[in-house]
This record gives sequence, C-alpha cells and structure tokens, in this order.
Amino acid sequence: MLTIHGVTRSRASRIVWLCFELDIPFRQIPVIQAYRLGDADAADAPLNTRSPEFLKLSPAGAIPVIEDDGLVLAESLACTLHLARKHDRGGLGPADEAEDALMTQWSFFAATSIEPDALTLLFLHGSRRVQSGEDAALVSAAGERLIRPMTVMESHLAEHRHLVGDRFTVADLNMAEVVRYAQGYAPLMGQFPAVAAWLQACQDRPAFRKMAEARLAEPA
Repeated sequence: MLTIHGVTRSRASRIVWLCFELDIPFRQIPVIQAYRLGDADAADAPLNTRSPEFLKLSPAGAIPVIEDDGLVLAESLACTLHLARKHDRGGLGPADEAEDALMTQWSFFAATSIEPDALTLLFLHGSRRVQSGEDAALVSAAGERLIRPMTVMESHLAEHRHLVGDRFTVADLNMAEVVRYAQGYAPLMGQFPAVAAWLQACQDRPAFRKMAEARLAEPA
C-alpha cells in the first residue's frame, strides 16, 4: 500500500487530493513540520521533520515523502506526477509523451514562477496577522511579481477549460494547490477572472473537498 509521510497541513495535501481523485488506498504517517513545534528535539516531541527516524527516510528533512512499491520519493509535485502516470494514464495522467511533457511543464511553472511569491501572500497576508510596513511592502512586491505568470495562465484558461488535454488532470491539481496560496489576495486574483473561475471549479471537486475536510480536522 502507498504510504504518505506528512501531515495534510503541508504539501502532502496534493498527494492526498490525488489519491481521493483516483481512489488509491494509502496510509498516512503524520510527520509534522519541526518549525511548528516549540522544541522539535524534545524527548516527547511528536514525529517531525527533524526526528532521526524521519531523517533516515528524507535526509533533506522535508515533507511529504511517499513509499510506493519500494520507491521512496520526495517532492510533492514529483509524487503526484508519478502516481498519475502509474494509476491513470489518459485520465488524470498523460495519454502520451506530449501530454506528459506538458503536465511536467505546468507543474514546474507552478513551482518556480508562482509558488515562492504565492507563499509570501499566504504567510504575510493570508495569516491575518497585523502587517508591519515591511510586511506590507513584501506582500505588494510579491503580488506585482505574480502578475506576469498569472497573465500566462489567464491567457491559456480564457481559451481552454483545463491546462492539458481539455480535461482535469494532475497538471490542474498541481497548479491549483499552488495558486490556492494566493487566492485570498483580492488585488491579484481580481485581475484574473478566468484563473479564479478555473480554481473554483478545481476546488468544487468532491475529492478536493474531502481533502480539505481532512486538512481542517488536523491541529492548526
């Protein structure tokens, strides 16, 4: 059985969502991020990303990690791409090499062009903490930098319902889980109605809602 190491309040949410989409059975070991703990090295600390037993599996000390038929794989987008190829070729996964390349392209675009600044918006704006002048400047700069990649997405989604193959695929799932970090920042999202509509459609899927409920059920 597939094993997912990592709490759902992490990038493991992407893998959990995919498993719910494809009805892939899995067990989940709730490894928590060390930065969320007061003393991650304490004797009574829960299993976390600095725990020796987890570091044996993931020397980088990052979640999620999956174990799948002997394969140990890190990096959440690599995990979802692998599982979609293995379990649903021509569905959520690629039907051919061209689709495989396009799904990889969009996933890399999400990780490199959108995720860093989207996370800034999530942590500094979405956290609802009182923003200092410096934080407000960082939020504004991140929003400005996201205009270019979001314009690329808007242009594509204004003409296509999905990113690849005119159907919901792992590329949509990967991208939606990254764009989600920025969706609460109205000055940005209001400029891109096609992206906003596509994201809402992704999040209306029953498998996403099931994952979101599981994530909310975990301790904050």
